[in-house]
Amino acid sequence: MNPNHYCVIMAGGIGARFWPMSRIAHPKQFIDILGTGQTLIQQTFSRFLRICPMENIYIVTNTLYRELVLSQLEGIQPHQVLCEPMRRNTAPCIAYATHKIRSQNPDAIIVVAPSDHNIQKDDDFTEVILSAIKAAGENPWLLTLGITPSRPDTGYGYIQFCNTAPYPEDIRIKKVKTFTEKPDLELARTFLESGDFLWNSGIFIWSALTIQEALKEHLPEVSQVFREGMEKYGTPEEQEFIDRTYPLCKNISIDYGLMEKANNVYVLAADFGWSDVGTWGSVYDMISKDTNGNAVVGKHVMTFDTRNCIVHMPQDKLVVLQGMDDFIVVEYDNMLLICRKTEEQSLREIVNLIRVEKGESFV
Repeated sequence: MNPNHYCVIMAGGIGARFWPMSRIAHPKQFIDILGTGQTLIQQTFSRFLRICPMENIYIVTNTLYRELVLSQLEGIQPHQVLCEPMRRNTAPCIAYATHKIRSQNPDAIIVVAPSDHNIQKDDDFTEVILSAIKAAGENPWLLTLGITPSRPDTGYGYIQFCNTAPYPEDIRIKKVKTFTEKPDLELARTFLESGDFLWNSGIFIWSALTIQEALKEHLPEVSQVFREGMEKYGTPEEQEFIDRTYPLCKNISIDYGLMEKANNVYVLAADFGWSDVGTWGSVYDMISKDTNGNAVVGKHVMTFDTRNCIVHMPQDKLVVLQGMDDFIVVEYDNMLLICRKTEEQSLREIVNLIRVEKGESFV
């Protein structure tokens, strides 16, 4: 494998929309939500072992989850787990990893990916990533992956692209025209009909030099924080430096802080069975259904006159559902959620109320 290929897996979120399975102490990326036998982060890690050497994979996570990462990812060494003392969104996370990697290898080409996405076509994914890495190594581009949309989904961001193909070796690569955050349904339909919009996957590919220069131009205060630590990365002083300086970073996403401002942003249009595992509704779409449209995880779930539900139960729990339609039914760690699928966007608010009224131990 090419020693200049690196991967940064972002794994610091808490996944409140997957309560009660996802908890502050054990969030969704460390859970087998899809019932595959692997947690989401394990699936992501395995996918990138096909693209870069294991020693070139870095996990950025909250200090709380350091031991979870080490216990779930066999072969990962402690120095490959970059610990944030607090959540500051994706721009500081990416800036930290970029500066650490470039301090070790100035020629690095870096893929940045969330830890909690589902990809059904691993071979296609590998081909797309390797093509993107090649393009990013030959051009000073900030490259992102766009997913060919199959429906007017209001839960994803959208990328509009220009029709010219600047890279003859892969005509799927286009220059980005605009980014749009989650649109309403009417606008999403317009995007789909136009044919020049893609879903924003949140997966990025660039050289360490290109992203470092972009951070310096568009997020200079964030860039300055991590440039000051170049001599400390890989030493016993690294964590103390990060713990002391991370609070100085603004809370800002890489999309808003950099990608929407830079003029060297390109997108590779792809289709490899991607979905953002963001809600129970999205999990419902990924799991096979019975003849009544129920997506069930659990050995002893019995349904009667029940349709279009997602049911996620402990393997040893006998559950009987009768007369339900379009519900989420999840039990985990002695907590039970029963919620209409159409109302799941209120889960964040519900979790906040649980924290206030029942205490931190329940969230």
